[in-house]
Amino acid sequence: MTKADLVFTRGAVHTGDAARTRATGLAVTGGRITAVGHDEVRDLIGPDTEVVDLTGKLLLPGFQDAHIHAVFGGTELAVCDLTGTVGVADYLERIRAYADANPDQEWITGSGWSMESFEGGLPTRQLLDSAVPDRPVYLTNRDHHGAWANTRALELAGVDRDTPDPADGRIEREADGTPSGVLQEGATGLVARLVPPITAADRLEGLLRAQRLLHSLGITGWQDALLGEFNGQPDPSDAYLAAARSGALTARVNGALWWERERGAEQIAELVERRAASAHGRFRAGSVKIMQDGIAENFTAAMTSPYLDGCGCATANSGLSFVDPLALREYVTELDALDFQVHFHALGDRAVREALDAVEAARAANGRRDTRHHLAHLQVVHPDDLPRFARLGAIANIQPLWAAHEPQMDELTIPFLGPERASWQYPFGALLRAGATLAAGSDWPVSSPDPLAGLHVAVNRREPETEDDRVFLPEQRLDLASAIAAYTAGTAHVNGHDDAGVLAPGLLADLVVLDRDILTGPPEEIAAARVLRTYVGGELVHAVD
Repeated sequence: MTKADLVFTRGAVHTGDAARTRATGLAVTGGRITAVGHDEVRDLIGPDTEVVDLTGKLLLPGFQDAHIHAVFGGTELAVCDLTGTVGVADYLERIRAYADANPDQEWITGSGWSMESFEGGLPTRQLLDSAVPDRPVYLTNRDHHGAWANTRALELAGVDRDTPDPADGRIEREADGTPSGVLQEGATGLVARLVPPITAADRLEGLLRAQRLLHSLGITGWQDALLGEFNGQPDPSDAYLAAARSGALTARVNGALWWERERGAEQIAELVERRAASAHGRFRAGSVKIMQDGIAENFTAAMTSPYLDGCGCATANSGLSFVDPLALREYVTELDALDFQVHFHALGDRAVREALDAVEAARAANGRRDTRHHLAHLQVVHPDDLPRFARLGAIANIQPLWAAHEPQMDELTIPFLGPERASWQYPFGALLRAGATLAAGSDWPVSSPDPLAGLHVAVNRREPETEDDRVFLPEQRLDLASAIAAYTAGTAHVNGHDDAGVLAPGLLADLVVLDRDILTGPPEEIAAARVLRTYVGGELVHAVD
């Protein structure tokens, strides 16, 4: 009998296999799982076998992330980081400290401020001027759909009261029309184009920094949701290819090539070429990212009915559809015929419907193909559209961390949606009951990439460690096994990793060891668990001593 390279014994093993969900031992040989069972697995231990004692621990399939911006997240860790606080004074202190520590930087850049920190979600240029008056400052917010610029940055970009709003964005303004300092959606590019570009070396360093972080969270693979130039940001594809060619890319990565929304079908031939050129080792780019709308907090998510104003009356604004819905059907049909997966950003219920209509058009024209189209974010889904996911084979790509009561939800979203539409938010349970396949992701650096935090919210519909005892739409909670499946088998399916996501003989040994069995512990303690070990193809890529 061939002895194993690696054996896990005497613990809890959650296989993700519906026919055999629990085991106590698992063996790995040559990067693949060779046995799953109980005491008999110990027969595969030889003199050179590494043995991991799982007593009191839990072995799971490695987590995957279905929607993440790893290179952007990794590079942002090296600039002015405003995450982890919502205090305006904290923001200004961090900005001043970063500027003082980097006196030679022409621009002060960074990310992570939260809309909830400011009245109406809108900081001012004057506030930023008080921190850095002499150099341009450009800071994206935590969801990356808006940016905060100081007066110097706006002046250098030539953005003034006479500058028109771009078709895909909005310049927030003072009473006399002067830009107030916040740029929404496509308007961010008016200033971002002047920000000194991130170098290829910076991008590679950012990717490797991100990979270390993600492995420490038990993540073995992901789909990068934006490969291409966007709002002045360079294409991160070169970082993935460089890491893959050198062997430094230990994660399994599928990239989503950016659809330039100001262009049409003429770009499809270029996408075909980019797909062919973007395949090496553990990296490939077989998806196309189409951003169909914006976000609810700045009223750019596309809704089937108008947003409300502060008094609860209907406005004239129903959000933005960045791609013409009829043209979208044509584009998706052609991409589907070329075996591209389409990765939609669809946040409002109109955008969700437009994306589903496009998938339906592709199915009608091309038949049922194994293209695994998926809709990310799904903040508001009209009940009529819930059964369409299963019927069309469209995968629901959920970001569980957002499905909780917190100020951005309670103050900047619910009042402007109204009671009925607010009750349609993040319908994870309804989608699962309707037969949809769920995949899960974080949208990092928009929010934390920690899958355990995401699992916590998916199950509890409350943020970890919150003092708010309200449960956000409790009927939409997931059971923990289903939530784990979304972060493992569901996302592996989206990413085309058909030999991962479940622990069964013959499949890849992409594994994570937790410090406790979250399946038998209290659900309110899920986020307290910690990752002890992460393996990709049987190779240890993260360990806690």
